[in-house]
Amino acid sequence: MTLDDLKQMAETVRGEIGKTVHGQAHLIDHLMIALFARGHVLLEGPPGTAKTLLARTLAGTLDLDFGRIQFTPDLMPGDVLGTSLFDFQTNEFRLTKGPVFCDVLLADEINRAPPKSQAALLQAMNEGVVTIDGTDNSLGPDFFVIATQNPIEQQGTYPLPEAQLDRFLFKLVVDFPSLEEELEILRRHTAEPLGFTQRANAAQTVLSRAGLAEARALIDTIRLSDDIVEYILKLVRATREAADIAHGASTRAADALAGAVRAAAALDGRDYAIPDDVKQLFTPAMRHRVVLGPTAEIEGRDPADVLENILNLVEAPR
Repeated sequence: MTLDDLKQMAETVRGEIGKTVHGQAHLIDHLMIALFARGHVLLEGPPGTAKTLLARTLAGTLDLDFGRIQFTPDLMPGDVLGTSLFDFQTNEFRLTKGPVFCDVLLADEINRAPPKSQAALLQAMNEGVVTIDGTDNSLGPDFFVIATQNPIEQQGTYPLPEAQLDRFLFKLVVDFPSLEEELEILRRHTAEPLGFTQRANAAQTVLSRAGLAEARALIDTIRLSDDIVEYILKLVRATREAADIAHGASTRAADALAGAVRAAAALDGRDYAIPDDVKQLFTPAMRHRVVLGPTAEIEGRDPADVLENILNLVEAPR
C-alpha cells in the first residue's frame, strides 16, 4: 500500500459515511484519524445530533466486529467485561465474554454509568486487554472505542475522571448542523418511510481487517521532523504554564498528539507533517486533558478558547 492508496481509501470511507451522515465533515476526519492512529474518541453533544448514527455508520464501513453498550446507572462491571460462570457439566468455570469483546465498541452515554463500571474500560482502552479472575484476555489489535455523552442533561450522570478522559485521543464536540446541512437532512428523510431505522446499514464495507493493518503499518513509517516535535512539545508545555489552566496536559498527551499528527499527514497522502496538522488536532486532543483554573471557570470560558489562545501565542515553525 502506498500513501496515494491510503488517501484514496480514506476518501472512499468518507464517501460511504456521507451517504448516511450529511455534514459533520470535521468529525468524520477526526474519527478516521483516531482509528488509524489506534486511539479512542469521545463524542459530546446534545441528543439528536447523530452521534450514535455516526459511530454505527463508521463501523459499517469496516470489516470488523461491532459491539454496543448502553450505559445506565445500574450497569455493573461484569455487564461490560463478562464473568466466569461455573459449568456443572464440565465442573469448570467458563468465561462468558461481555460486549467489550469486539473490535469497534460504541459506549453510548458513558457518563450515565457509575464510576466502577466506567473504570471497567480503563484497562481495555489503555492496554487492549481485560483481566478477569486473574487471567488476561486480549481484545485484539483493532479494538477501538467510540463513546458518547450528553452535556445538557446532568441528572443521574457521573462525570468521567481525568484518568479515564486521558485514555481518549480526541474529545469531539458535536454541534447542530448548519441551515443548509439541516435542510438537506430533512429532504433526504422525507424520501424514506416514517420511523426508518436502517440508515446506518446504507454504508458498504470498504475497509477490510487486513487493509486496516496495512494502512497502520504504513503510518508507522511516518516520522516527524524535529521542528514539528518541538512545536508539539512547546504547545503542550504551554498548557502547564497558562494562567487560565490549573492542570496542564501530560507527556502522554504530547505523545498522543504526535501520533495523531502522523496519521493525519498519511491520510492526506504525505510522508511528512506540517504545522497545520498540529494546529488542526491540538484542541480536540487537549480539551479533555486540561483543567481550567477558577478564574476561567467563573468567567465561563471554554477549554477550546484557552487552547486557541495558546495556539496564537506559540510560534509555529516555518
